[in-house]
Amino acid sequence: MSPAMALNEQRSKDDAEERSQYEKGVKQLCEKGHIHAVPKKYILPVSERPTKSVEDSKVVNQNLQLPIIDFSELLGPNRPQALQSLANACQQYGFFQLVNHCISDDVVRSMIDVSGRFFDLPLEERGQYMTTDMAAPVRCGTSFSQTKDSVLCWRDFLKLLCHPLPDFLPHWPVSPVDFREVVGTYAEETRHLFLVVMEAILEGLGIVQNEEGEEESVVKEFENGSQMMVANFYPRCPEPELTLGIPPHSDYGFLTLLLQDEVEGLQVQYQDKWVTVQPIPNAFVVNVGDHLEIYSNGKYKSVLHRVVVNEVKSRMSVASLHSLPFNCTVKPSPKLVDEANPKRYMDTDFASFLAYVSSRGPNKKDFLESRKLH
Repeated sequence: MSPAMALNEQRSKDDAEERSQYEKGVKQLCEKGHIHAVPKKYILPVSERPTKSVEDSKVVNQNLQLPIIDFSELLGPNRPQALQSLANACQQYGFFQLVNHCISDDVVRSMIDVSGRFFDLPLEERGQYMTTDMAAPVRCGTSFSQTKDSVLCWRDFLKLLCHPLPDFLPHWPVSPVDFREVVGTYAEETRHLFLVVMEAILEGLGIVQNEEGEEESVVKEFENGSQMMVANFYPRCPEPELTLGIPPHSDYGFLTLLLQDEVEGLQVQYQDKWVTVQPIPNAFVVNVGDHLEIYSNGKYKSVLHRVVVNEVKSRMSVASLHSLPFNCTVKPSPKLVDEANPKRYMDTDFASFLAYVSSRGPNKKDFLESRKLH
């Protein structure tokens, strides 16, 4: 073998070992040895870094006070005012914090706790759920596509398909021992919460039941709809100004209900600036997804958001993403399309989304942009 061939072979081996190491996740990378610097594979181009420089006009250091929606008000005599507040939040921010939501503190705390304990499992146990198959009922991984991404994300995740629960529960991890019970309870309660909030959003959009029974039909589809849970773990980072936990993106689906611990990290793009969302204990951060933007014919906008990391504390969050069944077509509501408001988005489905992100990876709102009728 020539020296050049030997060198190329060694480089290929080194590249394969490096890829293999990254595929094991950020937590494993940090546990392998005390890291004093962010590996180059995680370093973003300068223009994409989450700088906190006061000279950067695109970053606001103060926290953003999102609209607060009191769930109990939606169920009481003040429902009309609560519906208006909800509509304003969806239209002006695309995000709100939901309080007094009837899911017990114990269920919420247990969900964060069991997620943390899952990521504390040895790599051998977590590794059996690692796959590049985006349609898998259980998928443990890191970044988005650790085999294709040019820059990796500083996070590890566990994604679970949740509904119908009896179909997916047997696929879920058996460790920790209480994982299926805790997460199953949380999944069912968040699904019920989504249905009540989504019905209120439909009412706020003026989509009330008519002769054709449109609202009744849509609500029925939501009852059989898709639900995906994503537990995210963001380890401490030695150089948080060089990388991101998750880059700017909007969410697929109608609504996302996000549970986060007390550590700040979520940032929302508001008035063209990045602002940090202050965690409220036991509240959900709820945001409009791409499907709701399409269904509302652009009245409600899915909003770009990202996750920053820090060097002091690790962070845990759990996102519950809800939409219509995977085999359904999403299109603007006929009630929101007329001569003054023509149809602004083409019909879409989950297969189109999977095909798009599998070929390109998620980037900002590119998929939604590809659905727009110009």
